[in-house]
Amino acid sequence: MSYSNRGRGRSYNSSGSNNANHSNRSSHFSNQRFSNQRRPQRPSINVAYYVSAAIQPLQEVEFVPEHAFADFGLSDQVLANVVKRGYTTPTPIQDQAIPPMMAGRDVVGIANTGTGKTAAFLLPLIEKVMANPKQGVLILAPTRELALQIFEEFTAFANGLPLGVTLCIGGANIATQMDKLRKNPHFVIGTPGRLKDLINRGAFKTALFSNIVLDEVDRMLDIGFRPDIMFLISKLPAERQAAFFSATMNKDCEQIMRQFLTDPVRISVKQRETATHVEQEMVRISHGENKVDVLHNFLKQVEFEKVLVFGRTKHGINKLEQQLFERGIQVRSIHGNKSQSARQRSLQDFKQGRVQALLATDVASRGIDIEGVTHVINFDEPMSYEDYVHRIGRTGRAGKVGKALTFVTR
Repeated sequence: MSYSNRGRGRSYNSSGSNNANHSNRSSHFSNQRFSNQRRPQRPSINVAYYVSAAIQPLQEVEFVPEHAFADFGLSDQVLANVVKRGYTTPTPIQDQAIPPMMAGRDVVGIANTGTGKTAAFLLPLIEKVMANPKQGVLILAPTRELALQIFEEFTAFANGLPLGVTLCIGGANIATQMDKLRKNPHFVIGTPGRLKDLINRGAFKTALFSNIVLDEVDRMLDIGFRPDIMFLISKLPAERQAAFFSATMNKDCEQIMRQFLTDPVRISVKQRETATHVEQEMVRISHGENKVDVLHNFLKQVEFEKVLVFGRTKHGINKLEQQLFERGIQVRSIHGNKSQSARQRSLQDFKQGRVQALLATDVASRGIDIEGVTHVINFDEPMSYEDYVHRIGRTGRAGKVGKALTFVTR
């Protein structure tokens, strides 16, 4: 099979020939959410949306912040940790969100993943708890992986400070988490489902958690966490400081925001969708053709250096992992049935270049920032256009053009 970088979006059959499919992108497609209803058996996307030329990222005008980190009133130890973490000047969301949070205001931040918003809420909340260690901070994230990323960021920013933290996510030992919560940590970071379980077991007392952050709210709603979010909000003190971060703001997000926040400062540093920086192509699979053979032929090519492969089911991902391993491809997988330690090992192996490909269900498309992904391959089509955009948004980041291929067997 042949594949070439032709510089503009095209569709290909599995033998590599050009089908020159440039259908009008105003064609109808379904963009509905399926979080609380049974998903259809067939993808609902017009295949024309799998074909698009990439827009070369523009040379952005250098952002000049209004503040330096030293202007925020951070302690010497926190400032030293910020420098050690590699931050020199605030990003736009940090520049605008840290001052009102330091002042105790509620904040709504509309920002893409990977814009530095984790530091925007962690730094002021670390300072707040250092000033009054009797209060707690609760941070909610949609996925285990994102919660773990926030936990790692906290560990770096709070290095050398007398602050306790507990990570509460599924796939990890709940008894261990219950033991850590009994020590009354200052920060609790977790996913809504696990935190709700811990509250129902009487292991997590929310009375002292007068600071709360909802991160990636739109994605929490996408994957069905609305009831758990509302449950958790109902358990929090009425007097609280809250921050609400989301990549998009729809009616559901607005409704939660109104119940959650008081007179918030609104900040938007939303950037253009990363999908515009992705060269999108369709690969038509002929009747009777083996999709694994087609995928293997791509992965044998040098340019497919760091590849995310998305499948629809956990069973299918496990089977594909075994088939590629038997063909000599260095590959790992991540999905909801794996333990958290196994998921983290797979992610680290992929991030550090020990494996060529990471196979994933849609859990990995939401809120995970992995540098240097050269290609996204949709081995199975996503079920909605929104899922598609989240998947391919894992490439084409940090000013680079990415590539996405979608296998179509219709």
